[in-house]
Amino acid sequence: MQIDLTGQVLLITGASGGIGRAMARAFAASGASVALNHFGQSDIARDLAADIEQQGGQVLLLDADVSDATAVSHLVGQVVDRYGRIDGLINNAGIVQVKPFLETSEADWDHVIATNLKSMFLTCRAVLPQMQAQGGGSIINVASELAFLGRAQYAAYTAAKGGVVALTRSLAREFAPEIRVNGIAPGPVDTPMLRSEFAVTGGERAEADIPAARLGRPEDIAATAVFLASAHAGFYYGEMLSPNGGALMR
Repeated sequence: MQIDLTGQVLLITGASGGIGRAMARAFAASGASVALNHFGQSDIARDLAADIEQQGGQVLLLDADVSDATAVSHLVGQVVDRYGRIDGLINNAGIVQVKPFLETSEADWDHVIATNLKSMFLTCRAVLPQMQAQGGGSIINVASELAFLGRAQYAAYTAAKGGVVALTRSLAREFAPEIRVNGIAPGPVDTPMLRSEFAVTGGERAEADIPAARLGRPEDIAATAVFLASAHAGFYYGEMLSPNGGALMR
């Protein structure tokens, strides 16, 4: 299925990470102009932008902490000033913390919730009025399969991702039909973030336990995002698609 998003403007948060970079490239390859948010990852972001521009894409780089309301307001304002519209918001920014629950401090909890959940509240709140004014748009929130499974020593992370699922469904009902709000709950994806988790937990989930017999690739998640942002997903509201190789079937 060929998806053409020429003329659309997509804002992607957390675009310097493995999945974010794949999304940026996939959306640019589909013809969209991409506004790429990162937080203090200037070198990585510039390399990504240069790569996309060499392929003929349009890129706007934006350094902002999306857990800060003032920064988010400025971020969205920059995109609208540049392009005059925002057709799609992909909330991808997130962090992982692996720590026993009884060793999790209030500061630990607040940091994970702020980055993984509060940021989506702030970006959605900032973008939705613009989408209403222009007559439509699409929001895609990235959660995790662990929102449904839970995992020991991941309490803050799973709580935040569970909140993302609930937020997605609530916004889908409130802003339909003009604005479609959906989500992606990836399974294990081979990224630097996952490898850092393995370093802490001391092992990998056996690929033999995944029906697809491999970890996911960032491109698998990016393809799902491009689909959800397109007219092909016009009947999707409040859905949480789970590209996970069969690791979680529900």
